[in-house]
Amino acid sequence: MKYFLIAGEASGDLHASRLMKQLIISDHDAEFRFFGGDKMSRYGGSPIVHYRNMAFMGFVNVIRNLDKIFALRRLAKREVMRFHPDHVILVDYAGFNLPFAKFVKENLPNTVVDYYIAPKLWAWKSWRIRSIRRYVDNMFTIFPFETEWFGNRGYKVNYVGNPSVDAIASFRKRGFNKELFLTEHAIADRPIVLLLAGSRMQEIRNCLPVMAAVAKRFPNYQFVVAAAPGVRIDVYQHILKGTDLLVLQNVTYELMSVATAAIVNSGTATLETALFRIPQVVVYKVFGGRLTMILKPILIHTPFVSLVNIIAGREVVRELLAHQFTVDSASAELSHILTDTAYRTSILEGYDTIINRLGEPGAPSRIVSHIKKELDYR
Repeated sequence: MKYFLIAGEASGDLHASRLMKQLIISDHDAEFRFFGGDKMSRYGGSPIVHYRNMAFMGFVNVIRNLDKIFALRRLAKREVMRFHPDHVILVDYAGFNLPFAKFVKENLPNTVVDYYIAPKLWAWKSWRIRSIRRYVDNMFTIFPFETEWFGNRGYKVNYVGNPSVDAIASFRKRGFNKELFLTEHAIADRPIVLLLAGSRMQEIRNCLPVMAAVAKRFPNYQFVVAAAPGVRIDVYQHILKGTDLLVLQNVTYELMSVATAAIVNSGTATLETALFRIPQVVVYKVFGGRLTMILKPILIHTPFVSLVNIIAGREVVRELLAHQFTVDSASAELSHILTDTAYRTSILEGYDTIINRLGEPGAPSRIVSHIKKELDYR
């Protein structure tokens, strides 16, 4: 069968690559064309466009790059028509992927449109469900509460488990030597605080300077920045010029295995940090600061921003958003995490609830099983 995939971010590249691997195991004649990254390239050759050339975040940034976005959309349409796939598999990245789903169903009606990692309609833009009903044949969700949310709106989804659970299970299966890792990377023999500033350039530029200033207040700890896989190291070095912070790339799970605490930009990394049971403070810098927070109840339909708190249904970790994220506030919360044993225990207990709710690994294989059943039915 022929599969056309679109993943527009680093996390999508990872999760799509694992799905491609499982598709090859199930379908030896699988052919791929895709927009994605290096991990997907292991199974499908070179991407049509690398995801690092598709990451336009924020209203202003989108407006500035409208010509590039429209060019990418035209290219995707041309390529899918040329390839004429049996399945289009869209991974997250709703702003690009939902209009593309419409194009596919209107121009290739016999092509099945699958969506892996549902748009977060339960948080914002719930009106997009109209497009999903019309143009998406199968929605594969990664959070258990999404089944009820979509079901209440007359759309059946398939909860397949969370891909981060799969990724971490695979990492642990390979084995990890803590002492060797610390030696190889010259990491000091001090408790480690991990800094995760996001995967997009705008996030990194907004968050990392504040994180670096926090690190100066904790001289007895080793702060390490986990660089996003799609961002050049020199970007971090430029931002961190004048500091002694260590920056490591492509070893995020290894760092999570040795960290005592973490400061994490809101996103998938907050969930991964929880799955490694690292107490964390969640942060996020946005344009507009205080005004954005005033508008938050109107724009976002959940009481929380971090996946950790959303899945738990309560505040497990502290969220410092917009103007709340300062050197003083982040330092105070990090100190609380590092010194208050009861507080750390309460966070870890919250993590255990989340881990139980997400269930066992196996998301890619569940998706492939569903695709095979549909093929047999047809």
